[in-house]
Amino acid sequence: MASLATAEACDTNAALLASGDLRVLQPVFQIYGQCRAFSGPIVTLKVFEDNVLVRETLETRGEGRVLVIDGGGSMRCALVGGNLGQLAQNMGWAGIVVNGCIRDVDEINSCDVGIRALASHPQKSNKKGIGEKHVPVVVAGTLIRNGEWLYADSDGILVSKTELSV
Repeated sequence: MASLATAEACDTNAALLASGDLRVLQPVFQIYGQCRAFSGPIVTLKVFEDNVLVRETLETRGEGRVLVIDGGGSMRCALVGGNLGQLAQNMGWAGIVVNGCIRDVDEINSCDVGIRALASHPQKSNKKGIGEKHVPVVVAGTLIRNGEWLYADSDGILVSKTELSV
C-alpha cells in the first residue's frame, strides 16, 4: 500500500478537515514497531485492562487493516505485548493503535507492523473477555468509527471517513 504523508494529506484536504470528515488525533502516542508509516481500514475495539478480544481480533486475517483499541487510556497494564505484535505481523495487519499501554517493547520493535500506544507497562492485562467490537470509540480526542481509514506516520495520525487518494 502506498504511503500517504499525513502533513501533505492535511495540506491538500483542508475542506475535509473543516467538515470533520478528516480528523487529526491529539499527539499523545509513542511510535513502536518496524513500520513507522502505515494505513488501512479501521477495526475498533473497546476494552478496559482486558486483552482477550484483542487476541481474538488479531487471530483473524488483517488484510491490511488497522486495529484501533480504546483501552480507556489505562496506564495500569499492557493490552498488547510481543506475542500479539508477532501475531499481527503474521496475520497481515497494517498496524495497531492502542489508547493504553503495550509491553515487550524490544520484541514489538522487531515486528514488521506499525504500533502506536500511550506508553509501555510491564504488567499483563486481565483475561476475562469483556469488551465490545466494531463500536464507535473516542481516542485522543477523536471519534473513530469501525470501517473508517487511519493514516499514521512520524508526524501523526489521521482518521478519514473515506479512503484518501495518494
